[in-house]
Parts: sequence; C-alpha cells; structure tokens
Amino acid sequence: MNLISHETLAAYWSASEVSTNLIIFINLLGALALGLVVGYERSYHGRAAGMRTYGLVCMASAAITAIAGYPHSWYGGQVAILVGPDPTRVIQGIVTGVGFLGAGVIMREGFNISGLTTAASIWAASAIGIMVGVGFYAAAILLTLLSAASMLWISRLENWLPSRPAVAIVMQFRRDFTPNFEVLRRAAHERGYDIAEGSLSINFKDGKPEWHFVAVAIGKNKGAPMAELAKELTSFEGVENYFLSHARN
Repeated sequence: MNLISHETLAAYWSASEVSTNLIIFINLLGALALGLVVGYERSYHGRAAGMRTYGLVCMASAAITAIAGYPHSWYGGQVAILVGPDPTRVIQGIVTGVGFLGAGVIMREGFNISGLTTAASIWAASAIGIMVGVGFYAAAILLTLLSAASMLWISRLENWLPSRPAVAIVMQFRRDFTPNFEVLRRAAHERGYDIAEGSLSINFKDGKPEWHFVAVAIGKNKGAPMAELAKELTSFEGVENYFLSHARN
C-alpha cells in the first residue's frame, strides 16, 4: 500500500476522524475551563502557579488521555496497517521525558518560583506533538491555539480578576533587639497585608535574629507598593537589613 496515496491522506480527514476530533475539542475546552478555575484560586491567594499553569497542564493531560480512548482513529484509522510496537509505550516515554525537561526550567530562589508556566507549556507542546503523531491534526491545531491564547491573554485575565499579591520579606534585626510577632503582624496589617499562615521561619545568623515570611495583600489594591514597604523598613525599629521580592513567578 502506498503510504502517501490520496486515499491514505484523505483518511485523516474522513467523517469519522473529524467526528473524533470534535469530541476531543470539547474535552480540551472543558479541561481548560476547569484548570483555569483551579488556577484562579491559587493565583488569588498569591501562589506561584497561576491560571496559565493549571490551564495548560489540565488541557494537555486531557489531550493525552482523550486520544488514548480512540486508538481505532489513530493514524487515520489505519492502525492495523501502520502500527508496529505499542504506541502507548512511546507516549509514556515522551511524557516522562518531557516531565524531567520541564522540571529543569523551574527555578526557586527563596519564596520566589519562576518557570512554572514555561514547564507547563513545554508539556503542552509534547501533547501537541503526540496528537500530531497519531493523526489528530484538527485537535492538535486547537490545542496549539488554546495553549498560545492561555500564555498570551490569561495573564491579563488574572490581572483583571480580584487577587491577593504576595511579597516575600527577609528582616535581619540588630543583635540586641528581640522582635515581636504581634507587633510585626499589626504593622503588616496597617499596610494592607496579612502574614501568610505557616510562612514564618526564624534564623539566627551571625548573632542576629533573621525572620523570613510571606505577606499576602488583603485585597488587590490594598497592599502598599513594594517601594513604599522598602522605604518604611529602613526606619522600622530594630531592623538592620532587609530583602523584598515578589513571592510568585
């Protein structure tokens, strides 16, 4: 059989193949919507992984799972003719390998995490490649468009929706000063922030107490700007050195 004949190529766009792609379309859209909902909750509370990350991962997972449910439609419905070794094992290897690649681009420095959306987009790209490889071209095109839209525009949606930005703070106090958590908590609240539960860690360095914690804004526009916080920390009682950074990617 000629693998590049008109009949072979037309099989990838037959009525049954298009019908299968439409079903996968619905799966991708539903997974993206649900992933965005979960991602918004994380984004609202100032976590590192936001709507784009969750949306991409959820959608890519749905893509790989969905195509596994239609093996009779793989390769234009010519599975018996074209398939040699079990392709699901190949897919497993791809997903595992790309997972390690994605982990390599995630960087953490203190409370600041970067690269999560890049890792998610790499994984989504692998799902696109898998879908193209098994012949689900239309679904792969939709996944590509949805992934690109997620990375381009969902960040704008995140900025428009209510959220609680977070700031990672390191405060080093004088040797003879004993910091008080309640005083610190009240000072943060007066400036529009709450100290995140369980984020406080205390270090004793060079004979000086050093506190690390995350301050989460009470509302989207209620927290003082970082530049203003830095200015006030300069004159804050007992503080000798400090470090501020955004606590998410």
